[in-house]
Amino acid sequence: MALIVQKYGGTSMGTPERILNVSRRVKRWHDHGHQVVVVVSAMSGETNRLIGLAKAISETPDPRELDQMLATGEQVTIAMLAMSLKSIGLNAKSYTGGQVVIRTDSSFNKARIQSIDESAVRKDLDAGSVVIVAGFQGIDDDGNVTTLGRGGSDTTGVAMAAALKADECQIYTDVDGVYTTDPRVAPKAKKLDRITFEEMLEMASLGSKVLQIRSVEFAGKYQVPLRVLSSFDNENDGAYDDDFKHNVGTLITTESETTMEQPIISGIAFNRDEAKLIVRGVPDQPGIASRILSPVGDANIEIDMIVQNVAADGTTDFTFTVNRSDYKKTLDLMQQIGRDVGAREVTGDDTIVKVSIVGVGMRSHAGVASQMFRTLGAEGINIQMISTSEIKISVVVNEKYLELAVRALHTAFELDRVTGESRAQA
Repeated sequence: MALIVQKYGGTSMGTPERILNVSRRVKRWHDHGHQVVVVVSAMSGETNRLIGLAKAISETPDPRELDQMLATGEQVTIAMLAMSLKSIGLNAKSYTGGQVVIRTDSSFNKARIQSIDESAVRKDLDAGSVVIVAGFQGIDDDGNVTTLGRGGSDTTGVAMAAALKADECQIYTDVDGVYTTDPRVAPKAKKLDRITFEEMLEMASLGSKVLQIRSVEFAGKYQVPLRVLSSFDNENDGAYDDDFKHNVGTLITTESETTMEQPIISGIAFNRDEAKLIVRGVPDQPGIASRILSPVGDANIEIDMIVQNVAADGTTDFTFTVNRSDYKKTLDLMQQIGRDVGAREVTGDDTIVKVSIVGVGMRSHAGVASQMFRTLGAEGINIQMISTSEIKISVVVNEKYLELAVRALHTAFELDRVTGESRAQA
């Protein structure tokens, strides 16, 4: 018998019929002798509907009251799933985040989990019940309802699994696993059987939307085996052996559990929501970087990549990227800063994208960067910026080359040939 935490997103809980489908899936796991905790999101579109209602009252809703309102979406789905499970013969009990208790800080709309009291959940599990927990929400020390931000139900699922020391946390989505890249861009993309926490964290931060970044961070920190599965594929569901080694979905795990022949590159991520700003001809003197970039941070604008080039005339150029939604605000800010620091010119470009290759195999293989650059050069794709870490290389290119770049790199690093079987044996 294993203790399994399953998380179902808004699409999986989108209609009464889909909720009934989830309850049948949960029953199969329970019938196999497993203890099951289910974390659910609100119905698809419900959170956006509630935000719309709030903004019809106030363009800038009070953060505390907005959380009070948004948390009701999951309260509906936990009750509906409990009713559905009971209708097919299972004992089930639902809990809001506050009832568990999932304790958070008081950062409304983006709270962080501080602790979980799992005692009531364990008691129900030991009594043979399925426990259903509202994702995305918790309660602070003053008893206020809080929410965890977009994708917060993933974080709730992983946090519950960590608190309960579950054998596995399963994230059910509308895709059947993590792919080498987006199949809509590269049709030859393959599903990965395994990927490390580090690789998944990089891919999530670089644009892959399969999992929320915080949930991967949480899973890596507490070593929670994390599996991504499709909620619309019932084949072999509930039929894992005791070691959970069936080739179903994608298992996100530690690097030590992968094998020596791991591919150099595990996946290619990309982000369309990029824009860059260039501040040219700035005096090359100490503190100038802070004078240019600190006001951007003060304006709550997140900077991604930064490049500084020093010219022979004693000036320097700063180039950095921000989210495309912040482009106009940042450009206006840079125009003022440029005048203050004596810059020769301030320009921008919101027609760029970031393409990244990710893989722990980079640590032990030389020449990865040169192969990436050579591949892009052969396709006539100009690289505008470069950023690296131990297990990833990111480049900025013109957005018109996005699909060509992804497909070319996918082929160059032989990801077209990565299959589920070969990756499992790798």
